[in-house]
Amino acid sequence: MQIGVDIEDSNRFEYRSKQLLDKIFTHSEQEYCLAQAKPSQHFAGKFCAKEACIKALQQYGVTGVYLTDIETYHDKNGCPKLRLLKKISKNLRFKLSISHDKTKAIAFVIAK
Repeated sequence: MQIGVDIEDSNRFEYRSKQLLDKIFTHSEQEYCLAQAKPSQHFAGKFCAKEACIKALQQYGVTGVYLTDIETYHDKNGCPKLRLLKKISKNLRFKLSISHDKTKAIAFVIAK
């Protein structure tokens, strides 16, 4: 089992270009965030989840996974989840927790 954590300022995503969003987020992630009352908080949370996932993967020796190779989504209960869109050599499962307030977002990932 390996862990990863990341924290970011939400205002980092306040003034975002489509080009920037496309470099970081999948189409479905962008749709989800833009449909929220405060998109920047959700973009920041999803960004943290991706960074935390990469940190956990690196502890397994998995490299070459980029932000757009990871997708966050919500299950039927509204709980955040993530999946790898890129095939890797390890068969891992992930647990994800995301939290945000007015100015910060944080995510914690467990990979096992």
